[in-house]
Amino acid sequence: MPNVGVATTYALGGNQKRVFDCLVSLLAIVLAFPLFICVAMLVKLTGPGPIIYKHTRIGLGGRRFSCFKFRTMIVDAENALNVLLDVDPSARTEWERYQKLVVDPRITPMGRLLRQTSFDELPQIINIVRGEMSLVGPRPIAPSEMSRYGDRLGLYLSARPGLTGAWQISGRSDCGYDKRVELDTSYVSDWRFSTDLFILLRTVGAVAKRIGSY
Repeated sequence: MPNVGVATTYALGGNQKRVFDCLVSLLAIVLAFPLFICVAMLVKLTGPGPIIYKHTRIGLGGRRFSCFKFRTMIVDAENALNVLLDVDPSARTEWERYQKLVVDPRITPMGRLLRQTSFDELPQIINIVRGEMSLVGPRPIAPSEMSRYGDRLGLYLSARPGLTGAWQISGRSDCGYDKRVELDTSYVSDWRFSTDLFILLRTVGAVAKRIGSY
């Protein structure tokens, strides 16, 4: 496993970024609560399994946390993925390059709609309030992805992962993995508060156009 020994007493953006995250997230919880309930009911009514899916991600300083999303996949999706990759070389190649599949048999019809609208990520507001994520930051990565950041992993670990970020406004799943790493680490290296505001505004347009969302 890559070295994750970085300072954890100071997160990218400091108190300014954290206070902004909390204020906006608490307001979003109040305003989006009816939508949250509606989506939860639809997920529950359209298939078996939990409403909220918790997946392990790497946060500030290498800490692992449970990242929340509305469930968009079938039950036992991990096993279904392994079976697919074993029998379909082209799917394996696509997965290794993007960590995504354009045609993913694990995703439910409702799940595909949630992904296209990004509503599946609404529960991550709770992660932000809890201090595990930020409104804007690097893309949350799984432990298995850490090695792909190489000697730039320290940059990733110096920031809280973001609900949105440079990756989300630059094509999302249409970007190759090396490009994701470049976007994440450049964001951290060149961070300014104005950059976060710019990304948040651009995210609205990216979500509306459903760019790279599948």
